[in-house]
Amino acid sequence: MWFWFAIAALLCWSGSDLFSKIGCQDAEDKYSHLKMVMAVGLVMGLHAAYEVFVGGVEINGSIILTYLPVSMLYILSMAIGYLGLRYIELSISSPICNSSGAIVAILIFATQGIGELPPMALVAVAMVCIGVVALGITEAREDEDLRRARQDASNHHYAKSWVAITIPIIYCLLDALGTFADSRVLETLNEDSANVAYELTFLMVGIVCAVYVLGVRKQRLVPKMEAPKYTGAIFETAGQFAYIYALADAEHAALAAPIISAYCVASVIWSRIFLKEKLSVKHYGSILLVVVGIVIMGILDI
Repeated sequence: MWFWFAIAALLCWSGSDLFSKIGCQDAEDKYSHLKMVMAVGLVMGLHAAYEVFVGGVEINGSIILTYLPVSMLYILSMAIGYLGLRYIELSISSPICNSSGAIVAILIFATQGIGELPPMALVAVAMVCIGVVALGITEAREDEDLRRARQDASNHHYAKSWVAITIPIIYCLLDALGTFADSRVLETLNEDSANVAYELTFLMVGIVCAVYVLGVRKQRLVPKMEAPKYTGAIFETAGQFAYIYALADAEHAALAAPIISAYCVASVIWSRIFLKEKLSVKHYGSILLVVVGIVIMGILDI
């Protein structure tokens, strides 16, 4: 079953990328990222309730507070990632965001040393870092007329901006810090309890965002505009559920990890098919470096 859970996680998280992009790309809605947080918070809160009242997962204030720093790093990274979808193509954003594994590896190298890691691990980290830098350079140097011409097909234009490329990098750094902290905190917490703590914290943040967006800023929720956000939220929560069970099979974790880590490949494919995004050869070359590096790290299970 591990294989099907891994495939489910890949499809769900890439689906979350696609629908989150659709829900957050409207440049005129400056609160779209907060509305996306509201959607994810609600869906995760419902799933947490199911896990506690039906699944019998243990949860209390102590567990929530212990896991709170990790939860906030993850939630902040996702909120920033949703904000970034307003300014950049999904096919560029997703591979950069998924580069967090390389940052985690660097943090491990810095705190624990290289140890007995195979040379290929270092090559994979280098590939991801070079690919992300190359994407940034490609974005910065691309001719504005060529940019507009290739974006015509999607009917959605993005101005050349360092902000656009910086936001997914910030997501990558925060997510990496969350993953690094996660590996330490989970030494003392049950994984199911930690996941419920994360979901309940997301629910609280979603409620805070709802109070601000709906109560303070007096924004209205238009069902047609919000539907993609809640669809993305369902995919995100389902992907998290499948991810846990895929990696729960210790014997096959090293095989499940690279399958799941390659979900950004599916995100690029969906963005090409459904969003009509077109990139230059240099973009695809840089993305290929990132994706190959991510898959190698997944195979090595860093």
